[in-house]
Amino acid sequence: MTTSPAAQHADHSSDDIIALVRELVSIESPSRDTAASARIADVLSARFEAIGGTVRREPTSAGTDLVIDVPGTGDPLLFIGHTDTVWPVGALDGEVPWVEDGDVVRGPGAYDMKAGIAVMLEALRTLQPLAVERRRAVRVVLVCDEEIGSPVSGPLLAARARGAAAAIGFESPHPDGALKVGRRGSARVRLSVTGRAAHAALDPEHGISAVDELVDQLLAVRRIVADPALPGPVLCNVGTIAGGARTNVVPAEAAAEIGLRFTDPDTERRVLDALAALHPVREGATVTAEVLSARPAWRASAQDAVLLEQISEAAAGVGQRIEGRPAAGAGDTNLLGGLGLPTVDGFGPRGGGAHAVDEHFLRSSLHDRVALLRAVLTIAAD
Repeated sequence: MTTSPAAQHADHSSDDIIALVRELVSIESPSRDTAASARIADVLSARFEAIGGTVRREPTSAGTDLVIDVPGTGDPLLFIGHTDTVWPVGALDGEVPWVEDGDVVRGPGAYDMKAGIAVMLEALRTLQPLAVERRRAVRVVLVCDEEIGSPVSGPLLAARARGAAAAIGFESPHPDGALKVGRRGSARVRLSVTGRAAHAALDPEHGISAVDELVDQLLAVRRIVADPALPGPVLCNVGTIAGGARTNVVPAEAAAEIGLRFTDPDTERRVLDALAALHPVREGATVTAEVLSARPAWRASAQDAVLLEQISEAAAGVGQRIEGRPAAGAGDTNLLGGLGLPTVDGFGPRGGGAHAVDEHFLRSSLHDRVALLRAVLTIAAD
């Protein structure tokens, strides 16, 4: 990748870019809200078409994905992002209002990751005056279900990435601005238990408590993930538990959703196999473990290191220093890095509070990221 600082261009002010982020944040787009997904896809389609992109809208059962090709030279760089957020409709008028406080900008989904989409758009906009021979071709993929593990969009990524030279993810960077090269694998597993209902006082012996069985199964899960014989560590979070209806009825159904994180594929396989082999403690109960979504562990490769070095060289040309290291959280770049495509993530602006009420990004980091991306995409004149 040969890069140099981009030619002179007409910068938007920070206020202009912030206005774009606010427009995107104002369209609250929680995962699985297909109507909201279509609305934000409308806005982004128009924005990308205005900078010369060819937009394909790809409706799915989870919402609307966008695939945008922007003309340039060479095999395209693949930009990966998502339009869904963890926040329900109403968060903007409730616990996560839009706030601009000096360098800090807050709002639901602003940091994760609508500001990252704004970085893409602004960098591509500033490059449009350049001849196509002076800028890299780009393919942008914006999915609608990343926050729930990309169960629909994830299987489509490999086809969408076909022909790409490398992938850049626009999730948040490390707190110090370093890029993410390598990420833990993740899986969402639903553990379901069926027992038998009975009156809790008159004939409890005829019942099989699904809740009690679930408690014992979760203890078994704890032993599985803490097994010292596993090749790598496992992060395990029991995120939800549900079961039963009344205190005078032995519960017949119970379930838990579990989030798991892995540093290596072998540990992931062994843990998921052990969960699939769980058997009931109580005679007559049933236990099933269903993998709702999974992203493989992405271990940084030599090709990833080369891509990072190329980005670092481009950064030096615009007076920046860029480093990279592995990250704990998973994302769609796991799917691409795991396939062997040279990949880095974390091209969004700096900030913090992802998935929390203090979610925010730093206004001052927007132009740094735009300048870096512009440098990466600009081809030096001969």
